[in-house]
Formats: sequence, C-alpha cells, structure tokens
Amino acid sequence: MAHRDENEIVTCSSGGVLLETLAAGARVRRLRVEAGTGPREVVLGHREVAEYAAAGDHMGATVGRFANRIAAARLELGGRSYPLSANENGNTLHGGKEGFGSRVWTVESWTPDRVEYTLTSPDGDQGFPGAVHATSAYQVHPDGVELELRATCDAPTVVSLTNHAYFNLAGGGSVDDHVLTVPADSYTPTDDLLVPTGDVAPVAGTALDLRAPTRIGTAVRRPDDDALAAPRGIDHNLVPRDTGLRVVAVLEVPDLRLTVRSDAPGLQVYTGNFLDGSTRGLDGAPIRQGDGLCLEPQDFPNTPNTPAFGSSELLPGQTWLRRIRWTFEPLVAGAPVPAGS
Repeated sequence: MAHRDENEIVTCSSGGVLLETLAAGARVRRLRVEAGTGPREVVLGHREVAEYAAAGDHMGATVGRFANRIAAARLELGGRSYPLSANENGNTLHGGKEGFGSRVWTVESWTPDRVEYTLTSPDGDQGFPGAVHATSAYQVHPDGVELELRATCDAPTVVSLTNHAYFNLAGGGSVDDHVLTVPADSYTPTDDLLVPTGDVAPVAGTALDLRAPTRIGTAVRRPDDDALAAPRGIDHNLVPRDTGLRVVAVLEVPDLRLTVRSDAPGLQVYTGNFLDGSTRGLDGAPIRQGDGLCLEPQDFPNTPNTPAFGSSELLPGQTWLRRIRWTFEPLVAGAPVPAGS
C-alpha cells in the first residue's frame, strides 16, 4: 500500500547486494556489495534523517526538478521568463531550496528486490512551470542496482533527474587512491560560479582527461589546471561518447570495480570538494573533503538556457525517462572473479 514516512528505511536485496533507501529524498542510505575480500559498504550516508537536511550535501538523493545548475535562477521557456528559487551563488542548484531531494516521497510499491517512490511537484514549485509527477525506482540485482527515473507533466516544463550518491569503494577514508576512467573526449567549461559557459571543449591536456585510468588524487591536484580552482577539485560535466545506454564511467580499487551505465548525455564528476567534516557517516566518522565521489548522469547543466546544449523540455503527453545502472565486480589481484565466489 502506498504510504509516506520520512523515517522509514526500506531494505531491498538480491544475492550479495543490499540496498537501504529513504522516502526522504528517495535517497540511497546504504549500499553493501561483495568485494574481493568480503562485504563492503560503498556509499556515504548519515545515521539520522535530520542530518541529511542539515548537511545540504544532497547525499544519495534523487535530485530535481532540474539536476545541477541553472544560471541566475531564471528559466527561459516558450517565450516566457520564469524566476526560480536561488540556492547557490544566485543560481538554482538541483531544483532550488526545496528541490526534489529535500522532499518526502511516497513509497508506491515495495518488493524484496525493488522499491518505487513517487512525488508530485505542483505548478510553480520553486518557480518551475507545470505540475510534474516523478518516479524514482530502484531494482536490486545480484551484481548491482538499476535506477529508473521517470516524469510526466501537465504543462510545458523542463526535467532532468539524477542520483547524487557519493561512492567510496574502499568503505571509508579518502577516494584519492581510487582509479577513475570516463570515456569522454569533451566537457563543458564553467565560469567562476560553476555554470557552463555554453562551450564544449576537448578534455585533452586538462585534469578532466580521464579517458585512461587515472588516480583521482593525481587528477584533482594538477597545479597547471585553473579549471580546478573555483570548485576546489573536479565538479564538471563531461560528455561521454556515444548515445543510449552505455558505459559512462568505471571506478576501481584493488578488490572492487564499479561500472556506471546510463543513457544521459552528460556525466557530472564531483570529487566531494565541499565536504568539510561537519557531518558524520553511518560509522560515526566525520565525512571530510574527498571522502566520496559522485558520478551523476544528467542533461548538461543550464541546458534550458543554452540552445546549443539541446533541449530539456517536457511536454504534456510525453514521458521523460532516464536509466542508470551500477554494476559491481569483486576483484582479486586486479582480475574479476564470479560474484559469490
């Protein structure tokens, strides 16, 4: 039966994968998988629901109505200009002050290996036109988790949803020694407020050239790349090759590999630059800068105001759909082994 309870922890599992989610933000609270040396917690989370709102880090949440940034908190759509909720340096980040990640969603259905959350956002919510009905569904598989994000509307609007999980495949500490590969030849440069300039530039010669396996700590500490100064590390939208559901990122530690697949055009790579130790994780330890890595499939930031980036418009009668898959492989001495072995 559909219900809403912001404190309820919904647990789903399959094989060696266990997922805990919360209706508060339709968020991932805990994700445990099999690494080469045994079970491992692989995402950051907080102990209490109230900590998520206080932290403001969007940890594990389904974010929207429009993920990432919209410049000057203003939307141009259908010949009209809509002032939006400004919540970061005069811009709109992840849907505004009360974006989807801060709402209590409804548990629409729940089985041992799947949970589906729904949310209705009214016309004018955070300034956005049109009412939106959104769905965030998590399907647990023996080798990972598949997310399906959907939305419909009753008037023209814009939609881009994603998940804001912070990964740490080592189970704790810094992600500096994680190795990241992103098959992207280009990215969208940003201004000092982290809003895309409207250009698409090659990653070659920058810290964002992650086409070959790259140690995260090496990438974020490149002294010759001014693009890392404002975000204090990597907080950029990369443009993975190809379209449709394909590999957009691979993250590794010696005994575990995560492969991220999505049909989104962009991928925000965020190295947890603004985590400051003021909040604590599920284990009670402070969550510090660089303790987690976000890999957020998305439409390009500020697409609604940047025609060159395409369109994020959703019309009545259409269904917006995005798929994200997290696949985990236990490794032994750098080689994959069958799950459960």
